[in-house]
Amino acid sequence: MQEDTPVGSALTGGSPTAPPTAPAADADAARLRELGYEPELRRGLGVFGNVAMGFATISPVVGLYAVALIGTVVAGPAWVWALPVCLLGQCLLLVVYSELASQFPVSAGAYQWTRRLIGPGYAWLNGWLALFGALVANTTIAYLAAPWVLSVAGLAPTAARTTAVAAGFVILCSLLNGLGVDVLRRALALGVAAEAVASVLVGFALLLVFRQQPWSLLFDSLGAQSLSGGSFTTAFVTAVAIGGWAFIGFDACVATAEETRDAARHVPRAVWIALLSVGAMVIVGAVATELAHPDPAAVVAGKDADPVSTAVAASFGSWSAKPFAVVVVIAFLACGLAAQGACARNLYSIARDDVLPGSRQLKRVSGRQVPVVALSVVTVVGLAGLVFTLNGSAVAALLTFGSAGLYLQFLLIAVAALIARLRGTWVPSGHVRLGRLGTVANVLAVLWLGFELINIAWPRSVLAPPGAPWWVIWAAPLVTAIALAVGLVYLAVARPQDKVRRSAAFADSGPAV
Repeated sequence: MQEDTPVGSALTGGSPTAPPTAPAADADAARLRELGYEPELRRGLGVFGNVAMGFATISPVVGLYAVALIGTVVAGPAWVWALPVCLLGQCLLLVVYSELASQFPVSAGAYQWTRRLIGPGYAWLNGWLALFGALVANTTIAYLAAPWVLSVAGLAPTAARTTAVAAGFVILCSLLNGLGVDVLRRALALGVAAEAVASVLVGFALLLVFRQQPWSLLFDSLGAQSLSGGSFTTAFVTAVAIGGWAFIGFDACVATAEETRDAARHVPRAVWIALLSVGAMVIVGAVATELAHPDPAAVVAGKDADPVSTAVAASFGSWSAKPFAVVVVIAFLACGLAAQGACARNLYSIARDDVLPGSRQLKRVSGRQVPVVALSVVTVVGLAGLVFTLNGSAVAALLTFGSAGLYLQFLLIAVAALIARLRGTWVPSGHVRLGRLGTVANVLAVLWLGFELINIAWPRSVLAPPGAPWWVIWAAPLVTAIALAVGLVYLAVARPQDKVRRSAAFADSGPAV
């Protein structure tokens, strides 16, 4: 096993030769050993490097582009009010995350945390669902990035061409991740800078200089509720389901906990900084897009498939289209890098308990202190998933499940924390301890996540492509049910929970359920 070596600051670098006996490194290594694992990954991230992981994965640019069009179509310009609702709901979850990340600074929170809160069977199932959802998300990010790459190259986006570019995107992210955490840190710094340009500068410029519509537009649906039976309440609830996609990915901060110095303090801070900063940028960007767009009614009518680019080009001029597309590509690359890297680290972390097929290989670490086999598997699965993108209806199914699967993971974490609190088997004892306030926030988080999961998974024809088959409309509940069934069958047949109980890491566990 290799000892952790502290390096310089997260975004600007520093001395890579700091002695391995530095107090922070010793404390991090000691805590990880208490949790049952030898430190193998390089602690090359400070608090801002960890923030960059979460920021890039949540991604204000990717998040806004994923939801702006469909949000406006289903609820009109008033859809923007769904975003603060979703942000507030996710903040309730972050209260729970803060306490858990502070006490258990280890990768793969969905698995590692719930194993200590409830037991190995529950944890394995949640870890499997988290991996499944993350692998789908990796494919989705690559597919959504491809049209922007083609736009920069001046090529028309055909189905085959888009899939081929997406495959190249997955491979590039894998190669960069394989170079180690220092390369990842620097690449994410570039991505965060691009996000700042695209989200902050452009967003505020659209809002303060190029606003064409009155503020009252933000309270107008422009008749979009006609797609929801004429009910604006129904349309707005649908917009809340859509808005939830913009506020996921912060658990990438947890995935790199074992590569973050003073992780017990820095990771809880990082998840808050990442989510709140991205949330603010997405809300500003959504409002700015609606008010700077020359014809919002055309978006509601489905005549403008890219309202964000339309607002930018109409405000800054046609010359801005190509530079803006380049910035968006950089943002997508950072998002793909962070998401793929986080998924590989989560896979590695779970495999250390020998509970996955091929665990002996999956937990191998390269000379650059990267979980290289886990990263290779993530890459292969991402490429395999792109086969489905050749079918437009299948793409819609991937997009729908990606959000539902991740919210199910969040819900299972919050439920596990609440059960352990009420049983008295978990009393937060890390740096973040909120007492009764933490319990109240935990209850509210469970209620929010239960509502949002049902809301996202609810079959709606309005969110499916025109003429889509029934299985696309039912994609979220169907794929979720399949993932659950596969996980339960594996639990019953392979009994990975028994392997966990025999592992050294189980010594720190809670109830052996």
